Amino acid sequence: MKLRKIAWRNIRRNTRRSILSMSAVAIAAMAFVFLFSMIEGMKQDVAYNLQTFVTGEVRIRHSEFEKYKHLNPLHLGVDNYTALAERLESMEAVRTISPRIKFPTAIYKEGSTYRAQGQGVDFEREAEYQGLEEYVVKGRMPRNGQNEVLVATGLAKEMNLDIGDNFTLLTQTRGRGMNAITFKITGLSHYQFDGLNNSFFQAPLDRVQYFLRMDNSVSEILIKLKENYSAEEFAAGLNSSLTDWGRPQLEARMWKDISQTYSFVVMADAIYFIIALMFFLLGSTVIINTMMMTIFERRKEIGTINAMGMTGPEIVRLFFLEAFFIAAIGSFVGVLAGIGITYPTSIYGLNFSAAMEGVDMEVSQILRPVLNFKSTLFVFLYSTFIASVASFIPSRKSAKIKPVEALRAI
Repeated sequence: MKLRKIAWRNIRRNTRRSILSMSAVAIAAMAFVFLFSMIEGMKQDVAYNLQTFVTGEVRIRHSEFEKYKHLNPLHLGVDNYTALAERLESMEAVRTISPRIKFPTAIYKEGSTYRAQGQGVDFEREAEYQGLEEYVVKGRMPRNGQNEVLVATGLAKEMNLDIGDNFTLLTQTRGRGMNAITFKITGLSHYQFDGLNNSFFQAPLDRVQYFLRMDNSVSEILIKLKENYSAEEFAAGLNSSLTDWGRPQLEARMWKDISQTYSFVVMADAIYFIIALMFFLLGSTVIINTMMMTIFERRKEIGTINAMGMTGPEIVRLFFLEAFFIAAIGSFVGVLAGIGITYPTSIYGLNFSAAMEGVDMEVSQILRPVLNFKSTLFVFLYSTFIASVASFIPSRKSAKIKPVEALRAI
């Protein structure tokens, strides 16, 4: 108790030095509360975009499709998908599914040719699967069974298209022949990442099956699960079920095993953790320097308390307590400041549209940081620990000062 009181007194007595040390720790803690919140927000954003637009939580494809995907192997599809869809929708873990056909195409309009990525979808299912109405910014969604299409705003702008316009597309069919079809634009959609927004359109699944000669086949089925169900465990169990259902050629994979984008974000998370360690160590050097200055400035005081009977270990604990209190206060203030910065940006978001322009990744142009209690608590404890331990060297140095030498100090 006595050492704690002395430590508090010393901190209050040397206000400037204490504030400098606290500020170093606070700035580091604030920066990394916000940084880890940004990484968490990015991870959740990428996960949502992948599960909604690209891979689902679990994706079913022909096991050979990935090997030949650069050739758009529509013949390696999910045949008789309606029967499989019924089985999937009856499973307890399944929340909703999305059968889709993806195909590259060339679009012709007024003598010009544009490359685009088409997608055949069941619009009734997509309304539930991805909340498609939210992305329709003009017009309406196409109707199943009609030659109607929903075009992303970036593609529509490039081709100078609008509601009511027609365009003809040409693409390769399942049998490697060529076929064309004309669609009428009934709606424009807008997405938050350029990978979809600049070259993407959606058409009714049955019409896409017709002109691609796909019959009752799709290229993939995406699955979203109910809460508390593991995608990894479900995918493993589904592969066994597919074999039992007489479909051994099909393969179910969880989304984390498919996308490289999420792996990149996870890797970035680890890299930023290492950077955080370096910054905290850098912040701790300020405490080390100030503690070293304290030792030389307070040599006479140290010699006096040593002569009065304070042992070397007690002197080490005294300086350690001073550093601990400074680090704890600095960390607490820094975490509060980090939360204060993160909270409003989590509501309004940060616009990275200029930085993300032309980047083909499933990362939204507007990112919203997400506070994570575990990472925030970790920042507080970690910064306090690192800054406190950093005082150990000067603390040991102070304990080695002999009373006679210290009392000679001016």
